[in-house]
Amino acid sequence: MAKGFSRRGMAAIGALATPALFIGRAEAQGAESTFERVSRTKVIRVAALPGELPFFRKDIATGEWSGACIDMATDIAKVWEAKLEYVESTYGNSVLDLQSNKVDIAFALNPTPTRALSIRFTDPVIIHPFGALARKGFEPKTWGDINKPEVRVVVDIGSLQETAARRFAPKSTITAFKTRDEALLAMQGGRADVDILAALLGITALAKNPALGTYRVLGEPTVALPSCIGVRRETDTRFVEVVNAWIAMNRGTGQIREWMVNGIKMTGAKPEDIPDNLQF
Repeated sequence: MAKGFSRRGMAAIGALATPALFIGRAEAQGAESTFERVSRTKVIRVAALPGELPFFRKDIATGEWSGACIDMATDIAKVWEAKLEYVESTYGNSVLDLQSNKVDIAFALNPTPTRALSIRFTDPVIIHPFGALARKGFEPKTWGDINKPEVRVVVDIGSLQETAARRFAPKSTITAFKTRDEALLAMQGGRADVDILAALLGITALAKNPALGTYRVLGEPTVALPSCIGVRRETDTRFVEVVNAWIAMNRGTGQIREWMVNGIKMTGAKPEDIPDNLQF
């Protein structure tokens, strides 16, 4: 017997610890993992975001979904010979939907540290660079070109676009708007020279309103973040391992780029609108 511990004390500790251990084991054994549930039901639940091309589009008349992420989800489902079930969501809510077991996968998420506290991320599906939607007549190529007090920059509050602008163009005159649409309206009204946007957002905005100007990925430095698939954080890692293998194969063969380009075309953009240095 270890010094300082009586038999009665050890028994008390055992009485407290043993039920907790048993409960933990029971929960681990009783909870069905994503891999097990998908394999059993042949259904993959997808967080779907209406109006978020090139990733998602819902036809109001027919209820049918399309877009780059729908093509990807359909192909992932083939691995399990499963069908898709769509759960309408938003970028923010899709994280909560994963936590509450409403969906199995959520696309187009940047793996921020805060999000990683509650969900797990796959390997990058694409690397998403940032750039400038610039008014006509202004053609910035680097962050240095806009990092000047006379350049009026707009962003949406709390976004990664705002983070990038304040870090790489702190000398510019930055105005933050509540929403991305408000920032675009400032551009449209001639109250801004540049709207900092992730590439796919910039291309989509320009496709809707070519009069806004031009879009280009900025360099020196190239600012890019991974876009991943979110999945539930769980002990059984087989589901995320399969999806990571799917990502590696389809990125390597260029299939993901093809799906992304097709999604971009659905916005009305032309292939020549896609910057040459935009990589997927």
